[in-house]
Amino acid sequence: MAAALYYHPAAGKAGLEAVAASSPSLALRPSQSKVLCVGSSRWWMRRRRWEGKASGISISSSSSRARARARPALFSPVAMEWQECTTELEVDVPCSVAYQCYSERESIPQWMPFISSVKVLEDKPDLSRWSLKYEVFGRNVEFSWLARNMTPTKNQKIHWRSLEGLPNRGAVRFFPKSPSSCRVQLTVAYEIPEILAPVGSALKPFMEGLLLKGLERFAAYAKERNSKIPQP
Repeated sequence: MAAALYYHPAAGKAGLEAVAASSPSLALRPSQSKVLCVGSSRWWMRRRRWEGKASGISISSSSSRARARARPALFSPVAMEWQECTTELEVDVPCSVAYQCYSERESIPQWMPFISSVKVLEDKPDLSRWSLKYEVFGRNVEFSWLARNMTPTKNQKIHWRSLEGLPNRGAVRFFPKSPSSCRVQLTVAYEIPEILAPVGSALKPFMEGLLLKGLERFAAYAKERNSKIPQP
């Protein structure tokens, strides 16, 4: 004899009944019913089709499917933690020159150490594909994403957000210091990749150091670029 718990969705109740293989006591003919069997500390769920009626109430396949759709999910995706990093540096070029240099997205790998490539889409110039490749705490990591450039403020702000791939967003702001210099502030926010979650607490200072190194290289790049512009 086996013990089984029968649940009839239309009847809205469950009962535990001892059932022998030869027992005709349930008199169930095909309707939809769930059978949860218990034995040897194991639980498993089986779906069976039954014809007819249970307890005088008919059960339709459509109503059973509707109830299945209404059940909450057993597992919800775990939201990863976001980090925001900010660094800034004074650059010896006017705001207009710094802004123009940073606007040329495909040149960014020349000064940002962890960005391996940026490719602007020919048919959609506000979109660009980015690739990141770098060694982080002894781990070789590689990510990519599609980013959209948001509406900029000329000579003041460039900002973006990712549409797919590694979730991230950021902004570069330009503040005039003098006619020939400006302060460049770079802010980047990103979702910590699962592979780097164990070192999440150390990741922010590490990334801020890389961003500062990138701005220092950008300052040299922009200064050389400015030296080639004819002066009035």
